[in-house]
Amino acid sequence: MRILVVGAGATGGYFGGRLLAAGRDVTFLVRPERAARLAADGLRIRSGFGDLDLPAPPTALAGTLKDPFDLVLLSCKTYDLDGAMDAFAPALGPGTLVLPMLNGMAHFDVLDRRCGAGRVLGGLCLISSVQDPEGRILHRNRMHGLVYGDRGGVGADRVAAVDAALGGAGFDSRPSGEIIQELWEKWVFIAATAGLTCLMRGTVGDVVAAGGAAFAAALLDECAAAAAGQGFPPRAASLERMRGILTAPGSAVVASMLDDLERGRRLEAGPIIGDLLRRGRERGGAWPLLELVHLHLQAFEARRERAVSGSPTT
Repeated sequence: MRILVVGAGATGGYFGGRLLAAGRDVTFLVRPERAARLAADGLRIRSGFGDLDLPAPPTALAGTLKDPFDLVLLSCKTYDLDGAMDAFAPALGPGTLVLPMLNGMAHFDVLDRRCGAGRVLGGLCLISSVQDPEGRILHRNRMHGLVYGDRGGVGADRVAAVDAALGGAGFDSRPSGEIIQELWEKWVFIAATAGLTCLMRGTVGDVVAAGGAAFAAALLDECAAAAAGQGFPPRAASLERMRGILTAPGSAVVASMLDDLERGRRLEAGPIIGDLLRRGRERGGAWPLLELVHLHLQAFEARRERAVSGSPTT
């Protein structure tokens, strides 16, 4: 199976690198700067599950793709989705499947319109990783999972082919017959974790030490209620696991969104927080904590946009 990995950053680079090291036919679709660095330094992964140094991994630039791939592994940020779709469009053949690893649910509407619903799998990854200034991918936790499943129209045989391609490649991979439910549960957890750690500018352990465990639990409950209003309440065991993570004393858990915020980068606040809040509002009720988090992140985005544009502050 020919696999095109869109992006070679913290997520795409990690999973694509593991697949390449396992002998899979992988090409990374990257920007010119990243292609130059990969050619010079290779793809470097530092992980508790084993480091990788892969010299000159196969890369392609937008506009250079000609032949179709069997699987497109999509790891971009949601705000880069339109550009990513333009770039990988030539890789789509009659049998190509697209496996997105984006957060939230809004991207499926975009991908279905552009690629066709019958070729877009549901997918999620479970990993904490960053790309350091030297271009290395640093794996920061003990999870490196990839989950995928049919949202309707792909078919069991094609999902099985994807499973065969991704399995045994040095990370945890599994097909799911409940992929939509799992996507909603991850969304609830990501929204609560991002909202908590960005609002408080600290780790979960910092918040708990400050007496904020009840606040963390209440924010999680709001996120779960928004999902329930859409027909996807988190399952009891999943919700309790999330609650345990978000109220654990001494926990170093922090959302990647906080890294972006502290570095002055663009945030995925819209698809992760804003869209969940919007869906909650559709069902009525009050969402005071989600409203607070959303306002906080919108204020940051406004300040960032002003700084980028050079607009005066007064």
